[in-house]
Amino acid sequence: MVRGKTQMKRIENAASRQVTFSKRRNGLLKKAFELSVLCDAEVALIIFSPRGKLYEFASSRCISINKTIERYTQRKAKDGGLSSAKAVSEDHEHQSAMSKEDTFSMAKKIEHLEVSKRKLLGDGLDSCSIHELQQIENQLERSLGKIRARKNQLYKEQIEHLKEEERSLLEQNAKLREQCGMVPLLPSTEQPEVVHNIGQNMEVETELFIGLPERRK
Repeated sequence: MVRGKTQMKRIENAASRQVTFSKRRNGLLKKAFELSVLCDAEVALIIFSPRGKLYEFASSRCISINKTIERYTQRKAKDGGLSSAKAVSEDHEHQSAMSKEDTFSMAKKIEHLEVSKRKLLGDGLDSCSIHELQQIENQLERSLGKIRARKNQLYKEQIEHLKEEERSLLEQNAKLREQCGMVPLLPSTEQPEVVHNIGQNMEVETELFIGLPERRK
């Protein structure tokens, strides 16, 4: 009769689970012993039962299981350190390659900008085609338009500032004249009215005499 394959899942019955644990534990300890003897391997085995009872095996009486665990910990840390150092080295190489690529790209951009700058200043135009020259001309015209617009804006702002200063000075002058009891100055567009009084009782002789003057009566 063929024995059925054991299904790998937790045994629900506590008694059956304990029996299975005892059998498998003894088999595992036996396998560990055989491996250490046949292959001259350093083997350490730690088992905790479902109830928390400890079972352990060390391949040599001269080497305790604690020594084997310590050796394992040191080796694990060393391997982890090497892996970490390798990862850091690879990351550094990647960053270095990216930095070189970025530096090369930036150098090309700077060179292109320098060439464009010289062309805008009128240098190095011999190698330019008609299309390139037209583009440079259009760019210069746009730049001149922006410059003129900015200059006009600054002029307007300066004029407004001067007008504001003029108004402020006129107000200060008017206040000072008022404090001193002086008549405020009239605007330049207004002229004082001049009144000429001509005497109506003034007599003027208008007769013409020929010959020697006579005594007037």
